[in-house]
Amino acid sequence: MSERTENKDASGTSMETGPQGQGGDLDDFLCFAVYEANLAFNHLYRSLLEELGLTYPQYLVMTLLWRRNERTVKDIGDALSLEYNTLTPMIKRLEAMELVSRIRDTQDQRVVNVCLTARGSALREKAAAIPQCVAEASGLTDKAFEDLKSALDTLRSNLKSTGDRS
Repeated sequence: MSERTENKDASGTSMETGPQGQGGDLDDFLCFAVYEANLAFNHLYRSLLEELGLTYPQYLVMTLLWRRNERTVKDIGDALSLEYNTLTPMIKRLEAMELVSRIRDTQDQRVVNVCLTARGSALREKAAAIPQCVAEASGLTDKAFEDLKSALDTLRSNLKSTGDRS
């Protein structure tokens, strides 16, 4: 059961507040905490990925390919929740950087497969320390890190299913 208190805003109007931030300061909103954490993650990843010459979304594409080379554009888009029109220019930039190549499927010309090049495969070694750097920067214990990840997975799933019903 959530604990609620009565506060008054600057005009003296009574506001009910609680752990979900109803009527409270931005710092009381879960969505704002997630937003600010996202900004902090972006800043951290930008500095870690700078020497690799990758943006965070490009890093995610490369991570998928390092785990399993040769994926379709659709598969990558589904895994990253990105639309085709967002993903295609990103993959073209990775191709221009000679990290990936795009190959049309011989059975179905509408399907485009994305494969790592030798240069893209070699980049994996340089990127190997990034997850550990992020974990260390979080300042969380392994258990707290796992618990937070689990809670965020549940939150995402719940919000997606709520959005699907709307």
